[in-house]
Amino acid sequence: MKELVCLAIFVILAALFAIAMVVAGLVCQYKHENPLKVSAYECGVKPLSEARINFDIKYFNYAIMFLIFDIETVFLYPFAMFVNALGLFAVIEAFIFVGLLLFGLIFGIQKKALRWM
Repeated sequence: MKELVCLAIFVILAALFAIAMVVAGLVCQYKHENPLKVSAYECGVKPLSEARINFDIKYFNYAIMFLIFDIETVFLYPFAMFVNALGLFAVIEAFIFVGLLLFGLIFGIQKKALRWM
């Protein structure tokens, strides 16, 4: 029971800290808008166009796929460093993890999410 009380206090304090950071950001924000301050910075040259541009959604799909496989390498690197000490169960879990990612890749290929045209 004592552990649950400590956990509840921790969750409440974490939530209060997050709310305090949002409130501090709202209180301390810069409120005076200047057209020069809100314009896009292009190495000291006056901006030629608006900073917001339209881009093709296919780049977003590739970015998401890159993040997925980048995070895969981040998770698998510590496993590769200590594979001898972890044992067979960890190796099976790593294969399941890689299998799930390959399933996602095959699903993306079948849905033609990775096609340029």
